[in-house]
Amino acid sequence: MYKSSIPAAALLLLGSPSVFAIELDPIIVTPTRTAQTADETLSSVSVITRADIERRQTRSVQGALRGLPGVTVTNNGGAGKSTSVFLRGAESDQVLVLIDGIKVGSATLGTTSFEHIPIEQVERIEVVRGPRSSLYGSEAIGGVIQIFTRKGAQDGTLRPFASIGAGSYGTAKGTLGLSGGTPEAWFSVSASGINTGGINACTGKPAPNGAGCFTIEPDTDGYENISGSARAGFSIDNWLSAEINALRAEGETEFDGTFQNETDFIQQAIGGKVRITPFDFWATTVAGGRSDDKTRNFKDGAFASKFNTMRYTASLQNDLTILDDHVVTLGFDYQQDRIASSTAYPVTSRTNSGIFAQYQGALSLFDWQLALREDDNQQFGKNTTGNAALGFTLNEYFRVVGSYGTAFKAPTFNELYFPFFGNPNLDPESSRSYEIGASGNTPWGRWALNAYETRIVDLIAFDATTFLAANIQKARIKGIEATFTTQIDDWTASASLTLLDPENRSSGPNRGNVLPRRARETYSLDVDRQIGDFSVGATLFAAGKRYDDLANMRKLGGYVTVDLRAEYIVTEGLKVQARVENLFDEDYETAAFFNQPGRNFFLTLRYQR
Repeated sequence: MYKSSIPAAALLLLGSPSVFAIELDPIIVTPTRTAQTADETLSSVSVITRADIERRQTRSVQGALRGLPGVTVTNNGGAGKSTSVFLRGAESDQVLVLIDGIKVGSATLGTTSFEHIPIEQVERIEVVRGPRSSLYGSEAIGGVIQIFTRKGAQDGTLRPFASIGAGSYGTAKGTLGLSGGTPEAWFSVSASGINTGGINACTGKPAPNGAGCFTIEPDTDGYENISGSARAGFSIDNWLSAEINALRAEGETEFDGTFQNETDFIQQAIGGKVRITPFDFWATTVAGGRSDDKTRNFKDGAFASKFNTMRYTASLQNDLTILDDHVVTLGFDYQQDRIASSTAYPVTSRTNSGIFAQYQGALSLFDWQLALREDDNQQFGKNTTGNAALGFTLNEYFRVVGSYGTAFKAPTFNELYFPFFGNPNLDPESSRSYEIGASGNTPWGRWALNAYETRIVDLIAFDATTFLAANIQKARIKGIEATFTTQIDDWTASASLTLLDPENRSSGPNRGNVLPRRARETYSLDVDRQIGDFSVGATLFAAGKRYDDLANMRKLGGYVTVDLRAEYIVTEGLKVQARVENLFDEDYETAAFFNQPGRNFFLTLRYQR
């Protein structure tokens, strides 16, 4: 079914013998809305920790996501430019994104501005692959990405942290923060900023044969982002705990465009939660918050448009431990979206409420999860989704999981009402997915292998007969994902391979074509070595060819990039880091006519007490 262009020599690393794994399992919270370890979950999950971010010297959220199994990232011209994340071949607006449990994203576009989320404010990223509408509602067709801001130490000490860096394209960035507390009360506050001259974002073609950004503006397109975050909480004798959190990023980005070429933006998420455990078997969590996605757009300094969306969310969740290894979760979610725009929309707000139930159980070698949810949308009525998963654990070396799930996505305000495109008669998109996977910890490493199929119906696309959006597309997506992590002496290595078959199943001339901007093969390899106070590492990322259009007429070639990194511990808590990205100066595009950075360098001085 697949013709892979991944180098065979790299794939051999997936089967390297005579090594041993020592990595500990992180805590996962998004797959079931209850705490689990990586080995316990029945979902396909990847976790990026703060230690991973700093070890790899990752400079953006999209950079952290790139290379994860099942993840495809496209970018329109470098730092701060529009970035899309496709999860398991689903559309970029079919991925649910949460920041500290608060749903974020644009209610008009339906996507999240990953490019504006500051990586220096991030403590951990969890990527859950597969449908999760049965727990989270609309948008979770491809999966869920949850981002947690810095939490800080709880060991009774104050821990300041700071970093400063500079590199190619006139880039400079810095971070300053402080955290501290005990298990009973803790806090973390930080601020960061980045400024870069950028690259020429686009080599488009103007009318009448326009393409890309539909203009020629051969200049550099800069980016500036100033951000801050705060997170604090307390706990009393394990029966009461509370937490508040806030993240705000604002700045401006330049790009190439016919009607606008500069955007001032604000991305914000504010929320809190209280957890009460009146009895050992019963815990209740009340949470709520607000997220904002605001943009003001300009053309050569003159105002062009504004799009402000606000999202208010609240939830009530009860977790009941009815027997050992048997947990029932009952909950209620509420969401209200509002928009304020220079473009006139006939409807500017809508609400959605959802009730959900989940049962997690285990008996002998088996464990399972059953979930059911009903959403009541103010515009689209009721949508019912479900999920069922069964796991079998033979021993620590082998575990197999099978699952089935359904999901849906409500149309965005743009799809419904944007002038000369929107269609108020649209129905929600829906999907069903099947998955089987195996994983294990062995003396030679940790491994996982997953295969899945997703069928999506009523996909919203432009209808050339009516010149409006319509539910006219279908898709069938098949995929295989493999991961491997190991350590031998002072060397650590991790590899991931994704084989994807995202087929357009709509009627018409595009039937059987590959869905746009999804690479059919991606491979990532990370290798690090620690030598006393000095460490070195490298990341290889390879992506096969993809198409930029539904007709599969505009092909984007495959590419391979290599990044190098080094780190030296100067004194306790102080280290200097150096990174070279795109070592071989690969010329490639993830979206047609939009450029990507060539070989570039970055130097960072980092302090963490």
